[in-house]
Amino acid sequence: MSAVTFKNVIKKYGDVQVIHGVNLEIEKGEFCVFVGPSGCGKSTLLRMVAGLEETTAGTINIGDRDVTKMDPSARGVAMVFQTYALYPHMTVKDNMGFGLKMNGYPKAEIEKKVGEATRILKLEPYLKRKPAALSGGQRQRVAIGRAIVRGPEVFLFDEPLSNLDAELRVEMRVEITRLHKEIGATMIYVTHDQVEAMTLADKIVVLKDGHIEQVGKPLELYRDPDNKFVAGFIGSPAMNFLSATCEGKTVSVPALQENVNMQMDLPPNGTKVTLGIRPEHIKIDPLGDAFDIDLTEALGGVSYAYLVSSTGEKIIVEERGDERSEIGESVGIKIDPSRALLFDETSGNRIR
Repeated sequence: MSAVTFKNVIKKYGDVQVIHGVNLEIEKGEFCVFVGPSGCGKSTLLRMVAGLEETTAGTINIGDRDVTKMDPSARGVAMVFQTYALYPHMTVKDNMGFGLKMNGYPKAEIEKKVGEATRILKLEPYLKRKPAALSGGQRQRVAIGRAIVRGPEVFLFDEPLSNLDAELRVEMRVEITRLHKEIGATMIYVTHDQVEAMTLADKIVVLKDGHIEQVGKPLELYRDPDNKFVAGFIGSPAMNFLSATCEGKTVSVPALQENVNMQMDLPPNGTKVTLGIRPEHIKIDPLGDAFDIDLTEALGGVSYAYLVSSTGEKIIVEERGDERSEIGESVGIKIDPSRALLFDETSGNRIR
């Protein structure tokens, strides 16, 4: 396993620049997730590490080797794609060992490597089956097994779970986490699903329009976002954002019909800002009537109430316990000021 380092990496397609001077270090043995909306550049960055996309400028290092101009086969990486790309006429065992066979590995070594991958992924019962006789989750495990047998320095995953149903996605997240703990390899994983990012990653890289917005551990990004984009992207449901105005040591929030004491140095009076508060840091006040409940989602141990204020702003509130709100009710809310965040209305940057 090896570290991966990006230095001033740029990618252009003709005159269109899609990756803008990325600098990033992924430590040896780390599970790093690239996350962001469609078109943010996360898959492009991954493919540049693999050598499937040419790097326009800057350097990519794997360990102490500059691999920027190397052939994909010489980089010491293995990639698992969204599509399984298994040979339909081959058994599971033959699919996993085919690459080694084509590279001239001895039969005994192929048997050993396939056997080890089979044990790690618990594929023993399926070795003689062909892909058509496997479930989607089993096929993806075979695709991962094919990567394992190569013994790469770095594993690359390009949205590998997006073709699976919800139950299988959860199952495969557990499988991939267990795999990382067992083999300890450096892994780079691309997804647009922030739930996958939060549950899998040692480090998350949040991308937008080819720029890195923030890098950090999952809970660091959740609790301490640098800007409104990261605050809104990380967390499900998303953080609530309310228009506000600075007034002395408080911010006036029309939707809440109150001033919130932020206990921090604020911009000058009259400055327009955005107040952010997560659904779990808001409590329903059944005695109030400033908000109408437009929708509720009952998910068992937790429910989400979707409220509309008199100003037309929407707020999501998390509810637990036996008492839950119902559609059509009018209620009040109480927020935890210590959990509220402020963002510049124009730039979206965090005000600290």
